[in-house]
Amino acid sequence: MSTVRPPQADGARRRAAAALRGAVAPVAALAHALVDKPMRWIQTRIGARRMAYVFLLPNFLLFGLFVFLPIAINVVFSVTGGTALFPADRPYVGLGQYEYLLDCGSYLDPNSCREDHFWRGVSNTLRFVAFQVTSMVLFALVTALVLNMKIRARGFFRAVYFFPVLLSPVVVALIWKWILQRDGLLNAALTTMGGEKILFFIDPGWAMFWAVFVSVWAHMGFYTLILLAGLQAIPADLYEAAEMDATPRWRILTRITLPLLWPNMIVVIVLALIKGVQTFDEVFVLTGGGPGTATLMIVQYIYETAFANQVQNFGLAAAASVVLGVVLFALTMLQLLATRRKEA
Repeated sequence: MSTVRPPQADGARRRAAAALRGAVAPVAALAHALVDKPMRWIQTRIGARRMAYVFLLPNFLLFGLFVFLPIAINVVFSVTGGTALFPADRPYVGLGQYEYLLDCGSYLDPNSCREDHFWRGVSNTLRFVAFQVTSMVLFALVTALVLNMKIRARGFFRAVYFFPVLLSPVVVALIWKWILQRDGLLNAALTTMGGEKILFFIDPGWAMFWAVFVSVWAHMGFYTLILLAGLQAIPADLYEAAEMDATPRWRILTRITLPLLWPNMIVVIVLALIKGVQTFDEVFVLTGGGPGTATLMIVQYIYETAFANQVQNFGLAAAASVVLGVVLFALTMLQLLATRRKEA
Protein backbone atom coordinates (compact mmCIF):
# COMPACT_ATOMS: atom_id res chain seq x y z
CA MET A 1 0.00 0.00 0.00
CA SER A 2 1.55 3.29 -1.09
CA THR A 3 1.48 6.42 1.00
CA VAL A 4 0.95 9.95 -0.30
CA ARG A 5 3.33 12.55 1.07
CA PRO A 6 1.57 15.77 2.24
CA PRO A 7 2.27 18.89 0.15
CA GLN A 8 3.49 20.67 3.29
CA ALA A 9 6.28 18.10 3.73
CA ASP A 10 7.44 18.52 0.14
CA GLY A 11 7.43 22.29 0.50
CA ALA A 12 9.43 22.17 3.72
CA ARG A 13 11.94 19.80 2.12
CA ARG A 14 12.40 22.07 -0.91
CA ARG A 15 12.85 25.13 1.33
CA ALA A 16 15.49 23.30 3.42
CA ALA A 17 17.36 22.25 0.28
CA ALA A 18 17.24 25.80 -1.07
CA ALA A 19 18.53 27.19 2.22
CA LEU A 20 21.37 24.69 2.21
CA ARG A 21 22.33 25.60 -1.37
CA GLY A 22 22.24 29.26 -0.43
CA ALA A 23 24.62 28.69 2.47
CA VAL A 24 27.03 26.51 0.51
CA ALA A 25 27.08 28.55 -2.69
CA PRO A 26 29.25 31.44 -1.37
CA VAL A 27 31.81 29.03 0.08
CA ALA A 28 31.97 27.05 -3.17
CA ALA A 29 32.31 30.25 -5.19
CA LEU A 30 35.16 31.46 -2.98
CA ALA A 31 36.99 28.13 -3.25
CA HIS A 32 36.53 28.14 -7.01
CA ALA A 33 37.90 31.67 -7.29
CA LEU A 34 40.95 30.82 -5.17
CA VAL A 35 41.78 27.76 -7.26
CA ASP A 36 40.70 28.93 -10.70
CA LYS A 37 43.01 31.91 -11.10
CA PRO A 38 46.29 30.15 -10.16
CA MET A 39 45.42 27.14 -12.32
CA ARG A 40 44.58 29.36 -15.30
CA TRP A 41 47.88 31.20 -14.85
CA ILE A 42 49.82 27.92 -14.75
CA GLN A 43 47.99 26.64 -17.82
CA THR A 44 48.89 29.73 -19.82
CA ARG A 45 52.56 29.23 -18.92
CA ILE A 46 52.99 25.48 -19.52
CA GLY A 47 50.10 24.62 -21.84
CA ALA A 48 47.02 22.43 -21.42
CA ARG A 49 48.84 19.19 -22.28
CA ARG A 50 51.27 19.55 -19.40
CA MET A 51 48.57 20.25 -16.79
CA ALA A 52 48.47 16.55 -15.91
CA TYR A 53 51.95 16.87 -14.39
CA VAL A 54 50.70 19.67 -12.15
CA PHE A 55 48.06 17.37 -10.66
CA LEU A 56 50.58 14.53 -10.32
CA LEU A 57 53.23 16.72 -8.71
CA PRO A 58 51.93 16.39 -5.10
CA ASN A 59 51.93 12.61 -5.41
CA PHE A 60 55.42 12.65 -6.88
CA LEU A 61 56.64 14.82 -4.03
CA LEU A 62 55.14 12.55 -1.37
CA PHE A 63 56.39 9.43 -3.14
CA GLY A 64 59.88 10.89 -3.44
CA LEU A 65 59.91 12.03 0.18
CA PHE A 66 58.75 8.75 1.69
CA VAL A 67 60.09 6.21 -0.85
CA PHE A 68 63.01 7.41 -2.97
CA LEU A 69 64.64 9.52 -0.27
CA PRO A 70 64.70 6.66 2.30
CA ILE A 71 66.09 4.34 -0.38
CA ALA A 72 68.85 6.82 -1.16
CA ILE A 73 69.66 7.26 2.55
CA ASN A 74 69.75 3.48 2.96
CA VAL A 75 72.22 3.12 0.07
CA VAL A 76 74.40 5.84 1.61
CA PHE A 77 74.42 4.01 4.95
CA SER A 78 75.36 0.75 3.21
CA VAL A 79 78.68 2.20 2.02
CA THR A 80 79.60 3.70 5.39
CA GLY A 81 80.80 2.22 8.66
CA GLY A 82 80.99 3.03 12.33
CA THR A 83 78.19 3.37 14.89
CA ALA A 84 77.28 7.06 14.40
CA LEU A 85 73.70 7.82 13.40
CA PHE A 86 74.18 10.78 11.06
CA PRO A 87 75.73 10.06 7.64
CA ALA A 88 78.13 13.00 7.94
CA ASP A 89 79.73 11.34 11.01
CA ARG A 90 80.12 7.92 9.37
CA PRO A 91 83.37 6.97 7.55
CA TYR A 92 83.16 5.84 3.95
CA VAL A 93 84.01 2.14 3.52
CA GLY A 94 82.93 1.55 -0.07
CA LEU A 95 81.72 -1.98 -0.69
CA GLY A 96 83.20 -3.26 2.54
CA GLN A 97 79.82 -4.05 4.10
CA TYR A 98 78.76 -6.06 1.05
CA GLU A 99 82.05 -7.93 0.97
CA TYR A 100 81.62 -8.83 4.63
CA LEU A 101 78.07 -10.09 4.03
CA LEU A 102 78.96 -12.13 0.95
CA ASP A 103 82.23 -13.61 2.28
CA CYS A 104 81.45 -17.34 2.45
CA GLY A 105 83.36 -20.56 1.93
CA SER A 106 80.11 -22.20 0.75
CA TYR A 107 76.82 -20.37 0.41
CA LEU A 108 75.02 -23.62 1.23
CA ASP A 109 76.72 -23.78 4.63
CA PRO A 110 76.05 -20.70 6.83
CA ASN A 111 78.77 -21.83 9.26
CA SER A 112 81.39 -21.13 6.58
CA CYS A 113 80.33 -17.48 6.25
CA ARG A 114 81.78 -14.54 8.18
CA GLU A 115 78.28 -13.23 8.92
CA ASP A 116 76.63 -16.59 9.56
CA HIS A 117 73.43 -15.09 11.02
CA PHE A 118 72.70 -13.35 7.74
CA TRP A 119 72.99 -16.56 5.77
CA ARG A 120 70.96 -18.48 8.35
CA GLY A 121 68.28 -15.85 7.82
CA VAL A 122 68.57 -16.32 4.05
CA SER A 123 68.33 -20.11 4.38
CA ASN A 124 65.33 -19.94 6.73
CA THR A 125 63.61 -17.38 4.51
CA LEU A 126 64.05 -19.54 1.43
CA ARG A 127 62.59 -22.58 3.19
CA PHE A 128 59.76 -20.49 4.63
CA VAL A 129 58.91 -18.98 1.25
CA ALA A 130 59.01 -22.34 -0.53
CA PHE A 131 56.50 -23.93 1.86
CA GLN A 132 54.44 -20.82 2.56
CA VAL A 133 53.92 -19.64 -1.03
CA THR A 134 53.16 -23.15 -2.29
CA SER A 135 50.65 -23.77 0.49
CA MET A 136 49.17 -20.29 0.16
CA VAL A 137 48.54 -20.58 -3.57
CA LEU A 138 47.11 -24.11 -3.37
CA PHE A 139 44.78 -23.41 -0.45
CA ALA A 140 43.70 -20.06 -1.90
CA LEU A 141 42.92 -21.70 -5.25
CA VAL A 142 40.91 -24.54 -3.71
CA THR A 143 39.05 -22.15 -1.42
CA ALA A 144 38.25 -19.78 -4.30
CA LEU A 145 36.92 -22.67 -6.41
CA VAL A 146 34.68 -23.84 -3.57
CA LEU A 147 33.43 -20.34 -2.72
CA ASN A 148 32.65 -19.74 -6.39
CA MET A 149 30.19 -22.64 -6.37
CA LYS A 150 26.53 -22.28 -5.51
CA ILE A 151 26.76 -23.45 -1.91
CA ARG A 152 24.60 -22.62 1.04
CA ALA A 153 25.69 -19.57 3.12
CA ARG A 154 28.29 -18.68 0.50
CA GLY A 155 28.43 -15.03 1.59
CA PHE A 156 29.02 -16.05 5.20
CA PHE A 157 31.94 -18.33 4.32
CA ARG A 158 33.49 -15.66 2.11
CA ALA A 159 33.44 -13.26 5.04
CA VAL A 160 34.84 -15.89 7.41
CA TYR A 161 37.80 -16.65 5.14
CA PHE A 162 38.56 -12.96 4.66
CA PHE A 163 38.22 -12.01 8.34
CA PRO A 164 41.84 -12.91 9.38
CA VAL A 165 43.14 -10.42 6.80
CA LEU A 166 41.49 -7.61 8.77
CA LEU A 167 43.46 -8.48 11.91
CA SER A 168 46.83 -6.99 12.73
CA PRO A 169 49.71 -9.46 12.16
CA VAL A 170 50.79 -8.91 15.76
CA VAL A 171 47.31 -9.78 17.01
CA VAL A 172 47.29 -12.91 14.84
CA ALA A 173 50.67 -14.00 16.19
CA LEU A 174 49.63 -13.37 19.81
CA ILE A 175 46.42 -15.39 19.37
CA TRP A 176 48.27 -18.37 17.98
CA LYS A 177 51.03 -18.01 20.56
CA TRP A 178 48.43 -18.33 23.32
CA ILE A 179 47.09 -21.44 21.57
CA LEU A 180 50.48 -23.10 20.95
CA GLN A 181 52.48 -22.25 24.06
CA ARG A 182 53.33 -24.87 26.68
CA ASP A 183 50.16 -24.27 28.71
CA GLY A 184 48.09 -23.11 25.74
CA LEU A 185 44.76 -24.29 24.42
CA LEU A 186 46.16 -26.93 22.06
CA ASN A 187 48.25 -28.62 24.72
CA ALA A 188 45.29 -28.44 27.11
CA ALA A 189 43.19 -30.30 24.54
CA LEU A 190 45.95 -32.88 24.02
CA THR A 191 46.31 -33.58 27.75
CA THR A 192 42.53 -33.81 28.12
CA MET A 193 42.47 -36.57 25.49
CA GLY A 194 45.25 -38.41 27.32
CA GLY A 195 48.19 -37.17 25.28
CA GLU A 196 51.35 -35.35 26.31
CA LYS A 197 52.24 -31.72 25.92
CA ILE A 198 54.22 -30.79 22.81
CA LEU A 199 56.74 -27.99 23.08
CA PHE A 200 56.04 -26.44 19.71
CA PHE A 201 58.39 -23.49 20.17
CA ILE A 202 61.30 -25.63 21.38
CA ASP A 203 61.43 -28.06 18.46
CA PRO A 204 62.85 -26.37 15.30
CA GLY A 205 60.66 -28.41 12.94
CA TRP A 206 57.45 -27.57 14.79
CA ALA A 207 58.43 -23.91 15.09
CA MET A 208 58.92 -23.55 11.32
CA PHE A 209 55.72 -25.50 10.60
CA TRP A 210 53.61 -23.24 12.78
CA ALA A 211 55.28 -20.12 11.38
CA VAL A 212 54.19 -21.22 7.90
CA PHE A 213 50.73 -22.28 9.11
CA VAL A 214 49.99 -19.02 10.89
CA SER A 215 51.16 -16.96 7.92
CA VAL A 216 48.96 -18.94 5.53
CA TRP A 217 45.99 -18.68 7.91
CA ALA A 218 46.40 -14.93 8.25
CA HIS A 219 46.83 -14.00 4.58
CA MET A 220 45.04 -16.68 2.58
CA GLY A 221 41.78 -14.71 2.47
CA PHE A 222 43.37 -11.85 0.55
CA TYR A 223 44.70 -14.10 -2.21
CA THR A 224 41.44 -16.07 -2.23
CA LEU A 225 39.63 -12.82 -2.95
CA ILE A 226 41.89 -12.10 -5.94
CA LEU A 227 41.36 -15.57 -7.38
CA LEU A 228 37.62 -15.40 -6.69
CA ALA A 229 37.43 -12.15 -8.65
CA GLY A 230 39.24 -13.85 -11.52
CA LEU A 231 36.85 -16.80 -11.45
CA GLN A 232 33.83 -14.54 -11.56
CA ALA A 233 35.29 -12.70 -14.56
CA ILE A 234 35.34 -15.90 -16.66
CA PRO A 235 32.37 -15.81 -19.08
CA ALA A 236 29.61 -18.21 -18.07
CA ASP A 237 29.02 -19.07 -21.75
CA LEU A 238 32.20 -21.14 -21.79
CA TYR A 239 30.98 -23.34 -18.94
CA GLU A 240 27.54 -23.69 -20.53
CA ALA A 241 29.10 -24.80 -23.81
CA ALA A 242 31.31 -27.29 -21.98
CA GLU A 243 28.32 -28.73 -20.13
CA MET A 244 26.40 -29.09 -23.39
CA ASP A 245 29.32 -31.09 -24.77
CA ALA A 246 29.32 -33.25 -21.59
CA THR A 247 32.92 -32.23 -20.82
CA PRO A 248 34.28 -33.81 -17.61
CA ARG A 249 34.79 -31.47 -14.67
CA TRP A 250 38.52 -32.07 -14.48
CA ARG A 251 38.85 -31.15 -18.15
CA ILE A 252 36.84 -27.96 -17.61
CA LEU A 253 39.19 -27.10 -14.76
CA THR A 254 42.39 -27.73 -16.72
CA ARG A 255 41.28 -26.39 -20.11
CA ILE A 256 39.03 -23.45 -19.19
CA THR A 257 39.32 -22.35 -15.56
CA LEU A 258 43.06 -22.54 -14.92
CA PRO A 259 44.22 -21.03 -18.25
CA LEU A 260 41.83 -18.09 -17.93
CA LEU A 261 42.74 -17.70 -14.26
CA TRP A 262 46.48 -17.67 -14.99
CA PRO A 263 46.91 -13.84 -14.95
CA ASN A 264 45.34 -13.73 -11.48
CA MET A 265 47.52 -16.65 -10.41
CA ILE A 266 50.63 -14.75 -11.46
CA VAL A 267 49.51 -11.75 -9.39
CA VAL A 268 48.92 -14.01 -6.40
CA ILE A 269 52.29 -15.75 -6.78
CA VAL A 270 54.22 -12.49 -7.09
CA LEU A 271 52.44 -10.84 -4.15
CA ALA A 272 52.77 -13.96 -1.98
CA LEU A 273 56.45 -14.29 -2.88
CA ILE A 274 57.21 -10.66 -1.99
CA LYS A 275 55.17 -10.88 1.21
CA GLY A 276 56.84 -14.15 2.19
CA VAL A 277 60.37 -12.80 1.74
CA GLN A 278 59.45 -9.71 3.78
CA THR A 279 57.88 -11.71 6.63
CA PHE A 280 58.85 -10.31 10.00
CA ASP A 281 56.19 -9.32 12.52
CA GLU A 282 54.20 -12.56 12.71
CA VAL A 283 57.21 -14.86 13.03
CA PHE A 284 59.01 -12.44 15.35
CA VAL A 285 56.08 -12.29 17.78
CA LEU A 286 55.31 -16.00 17.46
CA THR A 287 58.77 -17.53 17.86
CA GLY A 288 61.20 -14.62 18.25
CA GLY A 289 63.36 -16.28 15.58
CA GLY A 290 63.90 -19.31 17.79
CA PRO A 291 64.58 -21.85 18.92
CA GLY A 292 68.08 -20.52 18.44
CA THR A 293 68.06 -19.26 14.86
CA ALA A 294 65.65 -21.90 13.47
CA THR A 295 63.06 -19.32 12.39
CA LEU A 296 65.31 -16.27 12.02
CA MET A 297 64.19 -14.47 8.86
CA ILE A 298 66.28 -12.04 6.85
CA VAL A 299 64.12 -9.04 7.77
CA GLN A 300 64.46 -9.92 11.46
CA TYR A 301 68.23 -10.08 10.98
CA ILE A 302 68.17 -6.58 9.45
CA TYR A 303 66.06 -5.26 12.33
CA GLU A 304 68.22 -6.81 15.05
CA THR A 305 71.49 -5.75 13.39
CA ALA A 306 70.36 -2.14 13.15
CA PHE A 307 68.34 -1.66 16.34
CA ALA A 308 68.20 -4.62 18.74
CA ASN A 309 71.84 -5.65 19.14
CA GLN A 310 74.03 -4.04 21.76
CA VAL A 311 76.27 -2.67 18.99
CA GLN A 312 74.01 -1.14 16.35
CA ASN A 313 75.54 -1.71 12.92
CA PHE A 314 73.44 0.49 10.64
CA GLY A 315 75.78 0.04 7.68
CA LEU A 316 75.63 -3.76 7.71
CA ALA A 317 71.85 -3.72 8.12
CA ALA A 318 71.52 -1.25 5.23
CA ALA A 319 73.71 -3.44 3.00
CA ALA A 320 71.57 -6.48 3.84
CA SER A 321 68.39 -4.57 3.02
CA VAL A 322 69.85 -3.43 -0.32
CA VAL A 323 70.70 -7.04 -1.18
CA LEU A 324 67.15 -8.06 -0.23
CA GLY A 325 65.67 -5.29 -2.36
CA VAL A 326 67.74 -6.29 -5.41
CA VAL A 327 66.67 -9.92 -5.06
CA LEU A 328 63.00 -8.97 -4.76
CA PHE A 329 63.25 -6.71 -7.79
CA ALA A 330 64.91 -9.44 -9.84
CA LEU A 331 62.29 -12.03 -8.84
CA THR A 332 59.48 -9.66 -9.72
CA MET A 333 60.97 -8.94 -13.13
CA LEU A 334 61.35 -12.67 -13.81
CA GLN A 335 57.74 -13.28 -12.86
CA LEU A 336 56.52 -10.46 -15.10
CA LEU A 337 58.65 -11.74 -17.97
CA ALA A 338 57.20 -15.22 -17.55
CA THR A 339 53.69 -13.75 -17.54
CA ARG A 340 54.24 -11.85 -20.78
CA ARG A 341 55.70 -14.91 -22.49
CA LYS A 342 52.74 -16.99 -21.32
CA GLU A 343 50.27 -14.43 -22.68
CA ALA A 344 52.16 -14.20 -25.96
